[in-house]
Amino acid sequence: MNKPLVASYCSIFLKPEMRHVYRQLTGLQRYRTCVIAQERLHPELYPFPDLELLARPKASPWRHLSGKLRSEPSLYYRGEAAVLAAVLRRRSPDLMHVYFGHIGVHLLPFIKRWSKPTIVSFHGMDAMPRSENPAYAEKMRELLQTVPLVLARSESLARVLEERGAPKERIRINRTALPLAEFPFVARPAPAEGRWVFLQASRLIEKKGIEDSIRAFAQIHRLYPEARLHLAGDGPLRGEIEKLCLELNIGDHVFLEGFCNPEQLRELYHRAHVFLHPSKKTAAEDQEGIPNSLLEAMATGLPVVATRHGGIPEAVRDGVDGLLSNEGDWEALAASLRTLIGDSDRRAALGESAAARVRAEFAAEAQIARLESFYDEAVSLGVKTAE
Repeated sequence: MNKPLVASYCSIFLKPEMRHVYRQLTGLQRYRTCVIAQERLHPELYPFPDLELLARPKASPWRHLSGKLRSEPSLYYRGEAAVLAAVLRRRSPDLMHVYFGHIGVHLLPFIKRWSKPTIVSFHGMDAMPRSENPAYAEKMRELLQTVPLVLARSESLARVLEERGAPKERIRINRTALPLAEFPFVARPAPAEGRWVFLQASRLIEKKGIEDSIRAFAQIHRLYPEARLHLAGDGPLRGEIEKLCLELNIGDHVFLEGFCNPEQLRELYHRAHVFLHPSKKTAAEDQEGIPNSLLEAMATGLPVVATRHGGIPEAVRDGVDGLLSNEGDWEALAASLRTLIGDSDRRAALGESAAARVRAEFAAEAQIARLESFYDEAVSLGVKTAE
């Protein structure tokens, strides 16, 4: 008997930082999936045999004009909907899972007309408003009230979606599925001669609070001149980060590693003594779900210094799995680092608790089973709707 099929719609398959999506797709057990994408990136990082790359529809000025005159959504008069419909007819999936909320908004006209159920998962930034598009908020509300289930990475993100219009009874928490065997626990004794190693792994963007990490580290560096900060990731703020490090006279002790593959990240986790992730909400209201690198670091036993932001407190219990401070307070971050440096027993206890927390709440097997139960529920709701 064939497993039920879910069509996983990922507009771009996949950006380097989307490993959590790849783990979820490749971890399915009771369901099989085909991926539908408009663009494929990094096949060497994310091999996937069953991928449907949507052909670009041929431009037709008459269809474009007639569609506009009939006030059809652009998805239809540009021909995208017909291409997607053809793929879904041929593959005949039991449901469609659209990754990222803004893609769901784009596909809303199709979702409303398609006969099978569609669920949409939200990860953080994709739940935020679009100030440049006044109609976007209403379209998001309509999407959230159209689909049978809405998946959120964290409880904090679920609350945001409820504020945006999602019925509370349709929201389900879809945690990151972490393959724990890839992140074994490592004991970390205090380094000789103050050679502390601090690590943050994230994109170099505003909401990750990297400037706060650097300023906190600069204070620690005055006390421990052999300490180092490693930043694993890349992004638009790289130039500003390099400039700040020079201004604070720590340029020789901050290492911008760029994008790291899983093996390189594991090596950095194992070499570090403390993990930093001081996320903060941006002016555009962009916020985290639960950072994937945070969970990976915790799984290896790294004690965490982070902020009370987004879904972070759902993973890191303050004083139990790590130390939390308020967003934007780099002096408090520095104080937390000094606390961990000065108390080896507490540092070890926080690391052990962090690893146990991740194993209890984010293990891949349990989270994949939970996701597949949501697929079951959506299919059942779709059948009832059709009847």
